Amino acid sequence: MIVYSLALFNGPSSSSSTSCARDRSSSNRELAAARSSGGHGDHESLWEWRGDLRQMEAAWNRLCFGPIQERLRIALFVKKWPVGGVPGGLERHALTLHRNLAARGHEIHVYTSAAAGSDNPEELLDDQQDHGERGLLHVHFSRPNAGGGFDYHRAWDQFLADNSTHPGGFDIVHSESVALPHWKAQLLGSNLAASWHGIGYEIIHSDLVQDLVRKPGEPRSADLQRSLGERLTRVADEIKFFPSYRHHVATSDYVGDVLQTIYEIPLRNVHTILNGVDESRFRPSLDAGSAFRRKYGVPVNASLVFGAAGRLVRDKGHPLLFEAFSRIAARHPGVFLLVAGHGPWGDRYRELAPNAKTLGPMDPAHLADFYNALDVFVNPTLRSQGLDHTLLEAMQCGKPLLATHFSSITWSVVVSSDFGHTFSPNVDSLEQAMEAVIAQGRDTMRRKGELCRDYASLMFTATKMGAAYERLFLCMKNESYCQYPLPGDCPVEPSKY
Repeated sequence: MIVYSLALFNGPSSSSSTSCARDRSSSNRELAAARSSGGHGDHESLWEWRGDLRQMEAAWNRLCFGPIQERLRIALFVKKWPVGGVPGGLERHALTLHRNLAARGHEIHVYTSAAAGSDNPEELLDDQQDHGERGLLHVHFSRPNAGGGFDYHRAWDQFLADNSTHPGGFDIVHSESVALPHWKAQLLGSNLAASWHGIGYEIIHSDLVQDLVRKPGEPRSADLQRSLGERLTRVADEIKFFPSYRHHVATSDYVGDVLQTIYEIPLRNVHTILNGVDESRFRPSLDAGSAFRRKYGVPVNASLVFGAAGRLVRDKGHPLLFEAFSRIAARHPGVFLLVAGHGPWGDRYRELAPNAKTLGPMDPAHLADFYNALDVFVNPTLRSQGLDHTLLEAMQCGKPLLATHFSSITWSVVVSSDFGHTFSPNVDSLEQAMEAVIAQGRDTMRRKGELCRDYASLMFTATKMGAAYERLFLCMKNESYCQYPLPGDCPVEPSKY
């Protein structure tokens, strides 16, 4: 078992589809506001909501929580901690959130696995030491199990040892998805919360999409055939064991609804807190964007630049984007596509040169420059699980979106045509949406990007996410914190979205 302490700074750190997204999101928010009005007062809008936060069905990000003096001792279980390489979305969420909580003065202990192939994972954490002087974030690495995965047995033993050495133990235990198995979770009781970054019910939709995008005559893969047959059983099993986790954090509005309606979790145990990204890193910069374009040879007279980022694999929608852009480039030679990431589709995109440029994997430190080089960010994912960080990062950099029409996206992110376009997960729909963007032109995209930035600053910052989790954890410990607003809470900035 390796223990490493980090020092933290002091302080928080297609058009028709889009119309449907706007209408559906508005209806969902109105319904959420109506259901959440169990408090007192006249609720003319969600932005004036008050009452018991456990009756709040809409995202807590919409509220404004003030500073809190009480400090918590929090244990986090997460299968991987992002050290070295390019972290996935769940790992980035865990790092961003718990850095923010530590910056707020809370003591965090992370129980996780070492990086694959690393004998000294603490050496890979050197870049995380830039966050100040208060040693409040402690990472406890366990060696991987025989299968190379997270050894929760060792992590659990370390947690029990640490829990017994402190008077009163940990105030809160937080599990990122099922890092802490349900048979261990049921031993902890009311101070446990699990954040869900993809649940079985969502994966059913993803599997259906994967099947529908097969080309005529293309056989269904054995993995997909097996998955389609097993998925309903997995959902039934999840519904049975999810109550082992007392509190559930839904990372999208849609999942919050599914947890209540399909998984039958009571509203007072479901809390929607949307993902947030580091607003100090992801912000607009014309200079950085221009420099990035020059570095990668984008002509100064390019009429429009699309961009996509992430793993370049089939289930992230790259077969769709490849085919749609190949048609677009043939008709619009001044349109370019920048693709950041790694995977088998990287080589395929090189076939579309010079209009498509594959940049390879990009670490988080350079992603902001990538986003700033774009006119429009494209996310063609075929996976409907969770809330993709790339969408939020692009919005924070002031970029409009072109995204798959999944409920997790249309209910929480592309809630208005002001923010971009959505498309059905097929080539023709994506091609039509790209044509609509080209027809609207760069100036219109720039205006949409400014609105994206405003909305993301209101909803998707690490500060907003950290404040919401802090209040939830305090509410779990002491019910007096469940009331909103408290005297120190700040006024909510109204928004038409």
